[in-house]
Amino acid sequence: MFKSKKFTIFFVCLLAVIFFSIYSLINRKNLPIITPRDVNPELVDTLVQHIGYNHKIAPFSFVNQNGKVITNKDYEGKIYVADFFFTTCQTICPKMTRNMAWLQDKIKDNPKVKLLSHSVFPHEDTVEVLKKYAKEQGVIDSKWNLVTGNQQDIYKIARQSYLVVKTGKPEEMYDMVHTENFVLVDQKGRIRGFYNGLNIDKEVKGEQNLTQLLEDIEYLSEKD
Repeated sequence: MFKSKKFTIFFVCLLAVIFFSIYSLINRKNLPIITPRDVNPELVDTLVQHIGYNHKIAPFSFVNQNGKVITNKDYEGKIYVADFFFTTCQTICPKMTRNMAWLQDKIKDNPKVKLLSHSVFPHEDTVEVLKKYAKEQGVIDSKWNLVTGNQQDIYKIARQSYLVVKTGKPEEMYDMVHTENFVLVDQKGRIRGFYNGLNIDKEVKGEQNLTQLLEDIEYLSEKD
């Protein structure tokens, strides 16, 4: 009788474990690894449109608001959010920067996460200009790099690595980059999502907002 009772308890506990394991599996978050083949072809340079596996952000080297050279090595093993802006922009950039500052406040105590903003007017956005802008926006140097550098390198990485800018003819490769996208990159340098940098929590069909971005960052942090 006693053995039978112990077996019943064990069997019930086993069923509970199996049930919750199946429930977790069914309801776990689906955060895809995005490649050029997954994105609207108009947003992908023809040189990388064929890539459907193992697409990663290409190696880069830029200079930040403190005059320090920032490379992909500084983001190795980190989750990070990237965007493109310029300090004199009067349209989408001010709101994007405020929203990136909002995100900085949310992730400032998470050592696994960093931010990266590329100036698309690098000739005007010198180190001195970026430093002044960073102070005005409350940038935490250890969390958020505002970078300048070779314009062609910045435009190329926007189109061929981050997949955020519409490209038509080859000669348009180095045309103006202007996008509201925030790009989520995981610890292995892979794109995991695109988010509207102008929208913190408004529900818009077909778009992911920054509240969703924050949830996805937390998800990747827990998986690491």
